[in-house]
Amino acid sequence: MGKRRRAAALVGEELISPVNSLDDGCLMHIFSFLSPIPDRYNTALVCHRWRFLACHPRLWLRVERPIRDVTEPGVYPNLEAAVSAARPGDTILIAAGGTHVACNIQIKKPICIIGGGELPDDTVLTCSRGSDNALEFLSTCKIANLTIRAELGCCLLHRSGRLTIQECLLQCEQNPLDYLSFPIISTAIEYNPFPALKEQGHGVTVVRTRIEGGAKAVRTNGTLALQHVRAIYSRSSVFFWFEVGEK
Repeated sequence: MGKRRRAAALVGEELISPVNSLDDGCLMHIFSFLSPIPDRYNTALVCHRWRFLACHPRLWLRVERPIRDVTEPGVYPNLEAAVSAARPGDTILIAAGGTHVACNIQIKKPICIIGGGELPDDTVLTCSRGSDNALEFLSTCKIANLTIRAELGCCLLHRSGRLTIQECLLQCEQNPLDYLSFPIISTAIEYNPFPALKEQGHGVTVVRTRIEGGAKAVRTNGTLALQHVRAIYSRSSVFFWFEVGEK
């Protein structure tokens, strides 16, 4: 029995040691290739070391309110501060629970903003009356797993770049000025001298997203147009897939 246990232990060490023998920098580099949700998030559940590396500010910034430890690097009290500190390619994780204020936040660098809850309803960004929009995009970005509410105006203003909206809830609250409210407004003007290089252009891609309220889902003031609309009806919601691209 003793030999069998020692043999099993040796086999277990051989299976585990190749990964755990890597240094922190190498492991963190591997984690950087994982999608933030759910893969990188799940790696934080493996052990204390992996949690430290998976949550390291080099991989993503965190928005928490209130902040438990003001000295913790990579943690910010609001989204505007996190966006200001982010570098191109960074991911911002917004903590679930409560409501986060987002008013006229300009995003001029390619980043990813993700809600930290299990559902979009768990992480809410609110744009108060008097603000034109919650988030304004001037670069290629992605948002996912978020609820964004606008009392008046629009939830998302897309000016340039390629914006991906995945599994979100965009809400324009009902009021007498509904005709002035739009979940998404795009003012991008498409000019691409090389039509074959589609990735260089502007556009909006919406994936499995709920859209509620407003005069209509998308308003385009530039040269882009709504395309490839698909909707799936559930008992309580309607999920949309569509693109806003060159006519």
